[in-house]
Amino acid sequence: MQRAWSGAVLMIVPTYNERENLRALVSQLRALPGNIHVLIVDDNSPDGTGAMADELAASDAGVAVLHREGKLGLGTAYKAGFAYGLARSYQYICTMDADFSHNPASLPALVDKAAAGDDLVIGSRYVPGGNVVGWPAGRKLISFVANRLAHIFLGITARDCTAGFRCYRRTVLETIPLESIFSGGYSFLMEMAFLCEAAGFRIGEVPITFVNRTQGASKISKVEIYKAMYTLVRLRTRALPWDRWEGYYQRRKARPSG
Repeated sequence: MQRAWSGAVLMIVPTYNERENLRALVSQLRALPGNIHVLIVDDNSPDGTGAMADELAASDAGVAVLHREGKLGLGTAYKAGFAYGLARSYQYICTMDADFSHNPASLPALVDKAAAGDDLVIGSRYVPGGNVVGWPAGRKLISFVANRLAHIFLGITARDCTAGFRCYRRTVLETIPLESIFSGGYSFLMEMAFLCEAAGFRIGEVPITFVNRTQGASKISKVEIYKAMYTLVRLRTRALPWDRWEGYYQRRKARPSG
């Protein structure tokens, strides 16, 4: 199926010790309709992920690699990828995890929704049709609480503002002052959602099934959880006009149940 956005999409895949997953992930992304290009941002993985990324790039002009000196954080990997995409002609710049917790087959639906007019599209676990498979109860609780607090304290209307499976229209990344974003880890996702909504961009969500990784080790830690809580407090203290809060509650009231 020919997509209107064919050849205009860049998928950013940050990696650290993802050798078990990378080759299959890139293969599946490149096999999707629309000639989706892939940028691997590797943080000097000691397991040889960077060398594998170089092999993939050498055999496919639609794959590129950025090597970084060490484990510098998810947020800075995204920003490096955004800068790469903006320096080229990509109109849709996407992000996902490298561990198959995000199904590559869901990506065209995200880009289709962005092409239809949404500025940021999130692959969401928490809209009708979304699901989480394989998480322990504690991890589910942490995710639920983080999203709930973001709704209450920051006025973010997206139901899954901590999700990393996303598609941004180019204009979003040209408008948001990326270098001013303080968050460096997973809380970067929350801050980006906050800034997009504060700037008046339209945020849409597509239901996905999030599957806990089966290969490799999770990168989230207690430190990342504390940073996310700090990000909530820091963003909450920023000046938020009352009319934005009022509009938020009006939108929530008008939202269909379910």
